[in-house]
Amino acid sequence: MGENISTREAYGRALVEFGNDEKIYVFDADLKKCTMTTYFAEKYPDRFYNIGIAEANMVDIAAGFATCGATALVHTFAIFAAGRVYDQVRNNVAYPGLNVKVIGSHAGLTVGEDGATHQCIEDISLMRTIPGMTVIVPCDSNEVRLATKAMLDYQGPCYFRTGRPAVECVTDGFENYKFEIGKGVELTDGKDVTIIACGLMVQEALKAQKLLEKEGISARVIDMHTIKPIDRDIIVKAAKETGAIVTAEEHNIVGGLGAAVSEVVVRTENVPVEFVGVEDVFGHSAAPKVLLEKYGLTPENIAEKAKKAISRK
Repeated sequence: MGENISTREAYGRALVEFGNDEKIYVFDADLKKCTMTTYFAEKYPDRFYNIGIAEANMVDIAAGFATCGATALVHTFAIFAAGRVYDQVRNNVAYPGLNVKVIGSHAGLTVGEDGATHQCIEDISLMRTIPGMTVIVPCDSNEVRLATKAMLDYQGPCYFRTGRPAVECVTDGFENYKFEIGKGVELTDGKDVTIIACGLMVQEALKAQKLLEKEGISARVIDMHTIKPIDRDIIVKAAKETGAIVTAEEHNIVGGLGAAVSEVVVRTENVPVEFVGVEDVFGHSAAPKVLLEKYGLTPENIAEKAKKAISRK
């Protein structure tokens, strides 16, 4: 059973659980107690390297290890993983197709009081536009554990997004749940509208489904843990069967999950799509709950957008 802990904490534990492979090397930019690589460092000190506050060097060193057959994992805050070292990730990892995993911790608005400069709401967009990059955004501890194992088994560059706050574990409560890179999971069925969410917005989507149910609206909820490659089949099926879609993400609506889903919809089943996410603005310094409410990342707003999408059918 999963625990109600942060996805960064769950990742740290999973990395230790699956880290006994001697090809796995972990690199951190002096943030091991934040990224939770501290667990790996304690158990496998010979395969852990603290590069210091030198993120570009860290990525390049990891790339060098990967050319020698290693599974190299680099860790820092998402704002640095997607921003400060974009050049190195693009040209020295993705371009040659190296087996380097970039783990961006403390992503999204829920970094909270650290403020706009550290609230990375562009990382999904930046990483998914890099050719050959796989992008994974798990929602809870159970999914993180399964996603970590899948990422380690997968050969090639990958971006893995984790968050700071504790979140409710929900995926282990569904009998039909199965994790596979590139395959979304239909958590609840519905006929009137589909809510497609990633990260901690999966939990909010499930709450929205309950709100809509009280109003006689049947909502399907899809956990789209992999943003790239996006699961085209599950999106097309949902569009055909429900005729309306809402996306929900802790990210800028420009270039994120909503954009990825829309790219599928406009090429296949052209149904109305509404977006829940940050409306192309920077964040502010405040408690995570306050920020989620301020920017409309709530079950109530998801439900309202669902009704709007239905009205546009």
